[in-house]
Amino acid sequence: MSRKPGTTFDRRSFMVGVAASSLAAPALAQSKNTTEMEAEISRSVRRNISSFRTLHWQPYFSNLRKGAILVDITSRALHFWSEDESIYKLYPTSVPLSEDLTRRGRTRVIRKVKGPSWRPTPAMRKRNPEWPDYVPPGPDNPLGTHALYLSWKYYRIHGTHDTRKIGRRSSNGCIGLYNEHIAELFGLTYVGTQVLLI
Repeated sequence: MSRKPGTTFDRRSFMVGVAASSLAAPALAQSKNTTEMEAEISRSVRRNISSFRTLHWQPYFSNLRKGAILVDITSRALHFWSEDESIYKLYPTSVPLSEDLTRRGRTRVIRKVKGPSWRPTPAMRKRNPEWPDYVPPGPDNPLGTHALYLSWKYYRIHGTHDTRKIGRRSSNGCIGLYNEHIAELFGLTYVGTQVLLI
C-alpha cells in the first residue's frame, strides 16, 4: 500500500475507520471536501461506538415494578426494562445543553400524552423571549409525537421532529428520542414507571 508523504497509517486507525464507515457510510465518506457537518457527525459516531452499550438493571434499581427507565447522560442513551424482564430496549437520546440544565436522580412517569402541546417554561422564556407562548400538537411541536411527563416539574422524556438533535447536547433539560422510539417506549411504560437519570 502506498502512502502520501506526511501521512501515518496504523491498524487501530484503520479498524476505527472501517467500524465507523459501516455504521454511517454516507456521513463518513471522508475526503478533502468533507463538510463541517459531516466531520461533526463523524466525531459523534466514533464517540458513540465506545460508549453506547447494553446494561443490566440490577446496579440501578431494587426491582422492576411497572418497568424501569435509566437515562445515561454521558453516553446519551436510554435503557428500558419491562417488569417481567422479557423486554429490554436501548435508544439514543438528546440530552440537556449544559450541566446547569441537567437534572440527575430518581423520578417516575406521572402522565403519558400522545400528541402533546408545548409551552416554554419561565426560564426558557427568559432565555428566549422570542419563543411563542404555546405550540399545539403537530410538526412544529418540540415534544414530537409523544411525551412521558416526570414527577419533576417541567421535565419530560419526549419525541422530536428535529432528528439532528438525537445523540447531542441539544435540549433545555428534557430527554429527547426519535419519534418512532418514543412511540414504542410510550406503549411499554406505565404511569408509575420508575426513572433514573445518571
